Amino acid sequence: MTNHDKLALPVGTTLDRFIMRKQEDFPYATGELSQLLRDIALAAKIVNREINRSGLIDIAGAYGNRNVQGEDQQKLDVIANIRFIRALRNGGEVCTIISEEDDEMIQTGNAQGKYVVAIDPLDGSSNIDVNVSIGTIFSIYRRVSPSGTEGTRQDCLQTGTHQVAAGYVIYGSSTMLVYTTGNGVNGFTYEPSLGEFFLSHPNIQTPKSGAIYSINEGVSESFSEGMKGFVAYCKDQNYSARYIGSLVADFHRNLLKGGIYMYPTSRKAPNGKLRLMYECNPLAFIVEQAGGKSSNGRRRTLEIEPHDLHERCPLFIGSSDMVDKVEEFLAPEFAADAVLKV
Repeated sequence: MTNHDKLALPVGTTLDRFIMRKQEDFPYATGELSQLLRDIALAAKIVNREINRSGLIDIAGAYGNRNVQGEDQQKLDVIANIRFIRALRNGGEVCTIISEEDDEMIQTGNAQGKYVVAIDPLDGSSNIDVNVSIGTIFSIYRRVSPSGTEGTRQDCLQTGTHQVAAGYVIYGSSTMLVYTTGNGVNGFTYEPSLGEFFLSHPNIQTPKSGAIYSINEGVSESFSEGMKGFVAYCKDQNYSARYIGSLVADFHRNLLKGGIYMYPTSRKAPNGKLRLMYECNPLAFIVEQAGGKSSNGRRRTLEIEPHDLHERCPLFIGSSDMVDKVEEFLAPEFAADAVLKV
């Protein structure tokens, strides 16, 4: 290849161009969903900028408040929340937002908006100060209430099977946006000099099995016997333990390499810790579209009926064979619970 040939190589497919090409997948949307995805990508670029300069302009560290989860907010949590809400409000396609950082639904003032967004603006915020990968997770639903009115709890509390799109952004050694609209999973890497996301991981397929297990073994003494048994099984199989503590980062690695991420129930978190609407459901949609599986230990994550905006849920997600195996270990416990309830 000559130097001229190298210079003439194409840069790649931008996110905007890819979305436009795929717009025919949504004949009912007439462009609104495409615009909504662009709004999320724009906010992600802004948040990426703030993260990259956080150590220079004193926006790392604790903010001084706690969110609805009882967790200490970081300054970047607040910044990311503001940026994404502003982008979604200004875009005009969203009537209502659920955010990890806000107790109640956020009405955008766009009564004609066709969509509801559930979002964790900055996942893994406890890792911000130590320069570990963090992320954004989002889920998109079509509203069920009449257009022209404010969004309702019924709009927000839909099962995961009703998602029309979901995705995440990982801010790490490179910044990537990964999303699905129910027609496969595609990943885009941010090129900061051009200010564009380019298609870098087309049609992501997760391996059917893997050799990585991701769980916080520091609290293993409070795990159920079935959960302890599965962890022991992973060790017997010589699986590698990999746990970053940022959900997006752990999930992203296992999606590409094969593995299982687990956040089970424990004495400290009897219902699990992760939130169904803006953590479990969007990642479950993605992993299923990539050929994987997601479960709460006994049933498919996407079929869980939500009852609260910030409902918590156990999560076992990743390669399908590994999720099947952990369900085998947990099945006797669920059977015993059923007998006790009778």
